Amino acid sequence: MSNLLNNRYRIIDSLGSGGFGETFLAEDTQMPSLRRCVIKQLKPIHNNPQIYQLVQERFQREAAILEELGGSSDQIPALYAFFQSNGLFYLVQEYIEGNTLTAKVKQQGVFSESTVRELLITLLPVLEYIHLKRIVHRDIKPDNIILRHHDEKPVLIDFGAVRETMGTVINSQGSLASSIIIGTPGYMPSEQAMGRPVYVSDLYSLGITIIYLLTGKQPQELQINSHTGEIVWRSHALNISPTMAFVIEKAIAYHPRDRFASAREMLQALQGIANTILPTQPPSTQPPSNAARPTVKSQDTISESREISQPPFHQDGRHKGVIIGSIIAAGGLIGASTIIGLVLTKSSQPVAQQTASPSVQLSTITPQALETPKTQSVPNSFVPSIGSANDYSWLSQRSVTDADLDGKSGFELDIMRNSIFARHGRRFDTAGLQQFFEKQPWYRPLYSPQDFPTSLLSNTEQWNVKYIAQYQDRYNGRFFRK
Repeated sequence: MSNLLNNRYRIIDSLGSGGFGETFLAEDTQMPSLRRCVIKQLKPIHNNPQIYQLVQERFQREAAILEELGGSSDQIPALYAFFQSNGLFYLVQEYIEGNTLTAKVKQQGVFSESTVRELLITLLPVLEYIHLKRIVHRDIKPDNIILRHHDEKPVLIDFGAVRETMGTVINSQGSLASSIIIGTPGYMPSEQAMGRPVYVSDLYSLGITIIYLLTGKQPQELQINSHTGEIVWRSHALNISPTMAFVIEKAIAYHPRDRFASAREMLQALQGIANTILPTQPPSTQPPSNAARPTVKSQDTISESREISQPPFHQDGRHKGVIIGSIIAAGGLIGASTIIGLVLTKSSQPVAQQTASPSVQLSTITPQALETPKTQSVPNSFVPSIGSANDYSWLSQRSVTDADLDGKSGFELDIMRNSIFARHGRRFDTAGLQQFFEKQPWYRPLYSPQDFPTSLLSNTEQWNVKYIAQYQDRYNGRFFRK
């Protein structure tokens, strides 16, 4: 490689090699600055003239996609040129000066949770962008994310589609296919290992990458739960928040349907971390009186599809034990002493005599249309304070308590309870509810009220729906009604 490649590029060093070719650091002799660039040399795995023609066409299409991606995002390397020479294919891309995440961990040790959070907040919009362009990266891992020196932004490199092109074959049906699987063992999910990657396959790979950053452990170093098939990693990262753990666990769920629906949804869950921290004191030390609660009820009764495993809450020692146990189980030991203090403080206060709540069932609001009461309009002053309703993402992660509900209006309680359904794509017959959630950027309506699959709700979510509904009935605190 002593001569100029394509009569233009002088090879400086080899950056690596693999089954599809080599990657070089080069300088562009036709630029006054002798601009440095990365050259990927790719070789088709089948030496067949007919297939070579197909590879050539696909290579050109994939190069055009890389040009568009790099031209629209400064966190994707720009494509400078592409060409063919002596049966080989070449991509000339922007050289990113920086360190891969692998190199960063080796130099500085594992990342803190705050550093990981900032990394994800900067990187997830890039994933959202490429997925909107109908591209699956297929090989997200610490080696393929570079922290650029001048701004520390993560840059996503080495898209898998061009490499997959090199494995093009004609299958028995006479159509184009790929004979190779793109991805790195340990970082790619099962559906990708079977040659069927989807957009959320990238989220899985990103989740495994984050585990590496937090623990310093490669996937092969982590044990697998023999009963569930889940990756056992929490014992290596004890100092992370329950919400960060939730985000990671959801991203690396075995089945694609159990992961975040999109990079944007994962980002919104991550940005809700600050909102999941409980206040240092309960909003109120006394349960609100009926007079302090809205007087308008609705009949959006909830029907139950499966039994709740948690016992009912009582205002006694068992009440405290159940809450404390559920908090420790759901959220780990971090901050548990503060939360336990809240529970003990709350339950030690005088409690108003309660009547038996009507039986509340789970998972679906009645299909009848619900209307905003004529005597009470949606409080405009309240809506901005809800923002994107990220305040309520924690309802999927831990059990709700009275301290979370005291002081809230009937409208806010209705939004709070129904946000659990909304996050799973449920539509609402109630015009006010539907209009509210349609304004939330994370809301993706998928199911009618009648067709909503109740199995989507976790035990924690089902418990919280029931608990909030009973709380509302106890204090006559409904806003929406028929």
